[in-house]
Amino acid sequence: MDPKSASNLSFILNKPHDVTYAERPVPETKDPHDVLIAINHTGICGSDVHYWEHGAIGHFVVKEPMVLGHESAGTVVSVGSAVTTLKAGDRVALEPGYPCRRCGPCLAGKYNLCPDMRFAATPPYHGTLTGFWAAPADFCYKLPDNVSTQEGAMIEPLAVAVHIARQAAISPGQSVVVMGAGPVGLLCAAVAKAFGATKVCSVDIVESKLEFAKGFASTHTYVSQRVAAEDNARNIKELIGCPGGADVVIDASGAEPSIQASLHTVRMGGTYLQGGMGKADITFPIMAMCLKEVTCKGSFRYGAGDYRLAVDLVAAGRVDVKKLISETVPFQKAEDAFKKVKEGQVIKIVIAGPNEKE
Repeated sequence: MDPKSASNLSFILNKPHDVTYAERPVPETKDPHDVLIAINHTGICGSDVHYWEHGAIGHFVVKEPMVLGHESAGTVVSVGSAVTTLKAGDRVALEPGYPCRRCGPCLAGKYNLCPDMRFAATPPYHGTLTGFWAAPADFCYKLPDNVSTQEGAMIEPLAVAVHIARQAAISPGQSVVVMGAGPVGLLCAAVAKAFGATKVCSVDIVESKLEFAKGFASTHTYVSQRVAAEDNARNIKELIGCPGGADVVIDASGAEPSIQASLHTVRMGGTYLQGGMGKADITFPIMAMCLKEVTCKGSFRYGAGDYRLAVDLVAAGRVDVKKLISETVPFQKAEDAFKKVKEGQVIKIVIAGPNEKE
């Protein structure tokens, strides 16, 4: 694809619920280690919808027009003079955050915690709902022939789930409970199963989500009730046949009642992993955490090796991300896609790039 003749139409957020489509200059690859990519497909993340609806996430505020999107896959158009791992025509999944590579967290191998991270569609940086994208070659992951670019767009949320599972150190034979059956929660269940967990229970308040979970990766499902956290936890432990509690409990919802139930669901000496983001401050059952000597960890985005493992899991058929894609829509219907996600009409919707025929 020739960038000089192709479109670089972009989906731009001006302010909440105010978006425009506009041609932007094709980005330049100024660094010899960079590559230029034609975007084929982009998934919609909850954070994209949050910016579209509110214009901010925490202290990240949209002050100037910003291109949305960060879950993307595309085709390499050109490579810098120092790039040896990719060539024009290669299809790649894009890791959308670029660290400084020099700070303490970066040098410690935790580049996802870099304070100078440049992350797509996080103010002030533009996102990937556009025609062309420039990126460091080492943050582009070649897709095997049996993985489509629609699946490639799903590598980003899958990498989030991989990071969560690795943070929780899930191992074969364990029991895992996942609070929340949204896209990341479903993928956490799938990765837990791929890591060898023999019992994987998805918990949610929406029965239709749990019906999907049953056919996707979960061995058990539980509809959370409007009862005390201890009662929901007791019901879950009885359901999965673990009266002492689950080895690992992951919260992928960010909901306070789910977090509270999680600490009562995990076993003595087990692991609790916070993956979902909700209110900044909640009432937390600290006594349960202490008395059971629970290992509690947070998880943020993805780090070294997570993206590559995510690609391998899809290529090997260990996680079937195609099942999560409800619909692929043309670029010109991006705003309609955002509305569908907000209304809960889809699990995951993918937007074709502006130069895609489908």
